[in-house]
Amino acid sequence: MTFSRDAEPTSIPPVDISDDALEAVRSQLAGTAEENDRTAQFPWKGLQVVHDAGLLRLGIAPRYGGADLSAVDSIRVFSALGQGDPSVALITAMTVFQHALQSKSPWWPEELYRKFVRDSLERPVLANAIRAEHELGAPVRGGLPATTIRRTASGWVLNGHKGYATGSEGLSYHLVWAATEEAEPRVGHAIVPGDSPGIRIVRTWDHFGLRASSTHDAIYTDVEIPAENFEPALASEQRGDAAFAGVALGGAALYLGVARAARDFFVRFAQERVPTGLGRPIATTERIQSVAGEIEAQLLLAEELAFGLGRRIDAGESIPPQRLVLAKPLIARAVVTVVQTAVAAIGNPGLTRNNPLERHLRDVLCVRVHPPQEDTALLVAGRRALGV
Repeated sequence: MTFSRDAEPTSIPPVDISDDALEAVRSQLAGTAEENDRTAQFPWKGLQVVHDAGLLRLGIAPRYGGADLSAVDSIRVFSALGQGDPSVALITAMTVFQHALQSKSPWWPEELYRKFVRDSLERPVLANAIRAEHELGAPVRGGLPATTIRRTASGWVLNGHKGYATGSEGLSYHLVWAATEEAEPRVGHAIVPGDSPGIRIVRTWDHFGLRASSTHDAIYTDVEIPAENFEPALASEQRGDAAFAGVALGGAALYLGVARAARDFFVRFAQERVPTGLGRPIATTERIQSVAGEIEAQLLLAEELAFGLGRRIDAGESIPPQRLVLAKPLIARAVVTVVQTAVAAIGNPGLTRNNPLERHLRDVLCVRVHPPQEDTALLVAGRRALGV
């Protein structure tokens, strides 16, 4: 597959990711987050907010009219979105990560990607890599997908059943991980337009947290795509370089936002709660002050780890892979501790549905299932440390 560098880039307006601009987006997302959680409907309003702010176009390479997205800015953006509505943040992250991948290691057919960019100026255009299968589990743990793709005279035909397809109902492009029907199968991502005949979304996502993320099943039955939309040799394309790892830190950073939202609720609650027997806000007690200190300590740990690595990546430092792979589970431990600590301190109100802390607890626990999961990260780091 060849890629032209001669075409004129699309004119893309600069994206404002100043603190004030991100706070405005966060505030709008927070206004619909509870409704999205209760209904579990696709969060179109929130994604329109993100689109209007230009954030769905982050990561588009300068050669296509965009601007490079630094690791630090990725963390800032997704932390803000996660603080507003983590379901919207996750769907947004999946699209931005695809732009970042195309920037670092081009693999889309050139004209199709340019259409992706042009359309993104007019409306929310979402893309995601659809990889997981219920029988297979997480692809990072190995194994071939049961989803297959077969060569035809004019292109490819895709068949399979995928699970956990985040953004499913709103995707403009499904990047479906599939294996060729050959004696020695090759694997890769097939680029499937979301309006292709033969795609069926089954609403299986009835989850503890991130309920509006539309992480449903996707079934592909004799879906035809052009020949250039699948290149199995790219299955071995290296996607774990430090430059992309920095952008991917944003995936963990959205849960930093959830932890911040939980912290903010805890602070307000402690300042406003005046038990009759105490006669003053519980924020004035040493017990609650100590809890607030623990929450700040865990936030400091997570934020310094994320931003510290981000700054080193942006500076071009060479960071050992085992350190990068450990960042996500360490951030996960800290942000989960933040929310659990707040819930434990305030008792029943923390688990009551008319308070957002209950939602923050459910959402933050979802950080554990995103790759790399803790056991995998520890295994990788441990093997490298032991020279095994």
